[in-house]
Amino acid sequence: MFCFLRRIVASRRQISTSTFQQLLCVQNQWLPSTARYWNSISSSGYSFTVSYLIDACGLSPEEAASASRYVRFESREKSDLVINFLKNLGFSKSQIIRFTREAPQCLRYDPEKTLLPKIEFFISRGVSSSEIPKLLCSCPNIMRRSLDKQLIPSFDFFRDLFQSDDQFIKSLTYFPRIILHTSTLVVPNMKLLKEVGVPQSNIIKLLQLYPRTFTESPSKFNAIVEQVQEMGVDPSKYQFIMAIYALSSQSKATWSKKANVYKKWGWSDDDIVAAFRRCPFCMKISEGKIDATMELLVDKLGCPPSTIPNYAVVLSLSLNKRIVPRASIFQVLLSKGLVKKKSLFSIFVCTERVFLNRFILSHGEEGSELLKLYQAKLDVAG
Repeated sequence: MFCFLRRIVASRRQISTSTFQQLLCVQNQWLPSTARYWNSISSSGYSFTVSYLIDACGLSPEEAASASRYVRFESREKSDLVINFLKNLGFSKSQIIRFTREAPQCLRYDPEKTLLPKIEFFISRGVSSSEIPKLLCSCPNIMRRSLDKQLIPSFDFFRDLFQSDDQFIKSLTYFPRIILHTSTLVVPNMKLLKEVGVPQSNIIKLLQLYPRTFTESPSKFNAIVEQVQEMGVDPSKYQFIMAIYALSSQSKATWSKKANVYKKWGWSDDDIVAAFRRCPFCMKISEGKIDATMELLVDKLGCPPSTIPNYAVVLSLSLNKRIVPRASIFQVLLSKGLVKKKSLFSIFVCTERVFLNRFILSHGEEGSELLKLYQAKLDVAG
């Protein structure tokens, strides 16, 4: 039609003005009707998709509109099969909502051919059937990856690294997204840690405890490693991998806010770095906990702020379940002359067994009263 009109326009001089005007009228009538036709098809598919995502999958109108950018269908046969498949796996309503919101493309899959083989693979490797809904909802995009080209090779890589299916499954169920980035993120970041002298056992420990750390981009991960090195943390020590986790899991703005709380209590930048070297988790606790712990140590127990960085591990301990109860015992013992002030930090860091024997039960008749006081404080902490 368009080519025909172009030829007519090119030869306009050979036809009458009235004939040309009639042809333009036909063109103007045809174009809107054609546009309306294609728009009606598109609108119909969009409308049905959004309605289905709302009614059958439980998405909100906003979520359905967003998901419809990635999937479009005009009938419910295929998608109903997927929804029923998920229900038979034990998915709850909220889990179906999360799965379809994050991976709407899966609604077009054949569940028997595409989804089931992947689920059977994970079960064959030790993931319990009851854990499957949680695993898939934590990372629905697992179902969009190739079983043979990605999921199996990645699983085997981690299994060989951990030397155990069970050990890797613990990390996988905690953070399943790690299996999607093995070659692009995990391997390069592991290689960097080896190059700077981190022992293999510590690398595996970091993978087990905080697998998300390894999904940072290699450039950002490298910057974090360099920052930890500049702070003087020894790569051969356990603190090095904890420092990497502590930095990767918070923004610079968050770090700055916590640093400012410490500075309010008289710490310098060097004090903060010294404390971080000894116990990286002193920068993982909340600003409120930092403030409350420093208040107890400085104002109530009379500890000079400059000495606390040397015992930074105390800051990472539970305030209500450990520091406050034991501080109460320390204050009583100190008032009776039964301990010296230099025992302040040792009373916090020792094990529960050592604490009870050394600071409570060893004091004869007074021990029973101290034990009652200690238990009351623990009860308040819940």
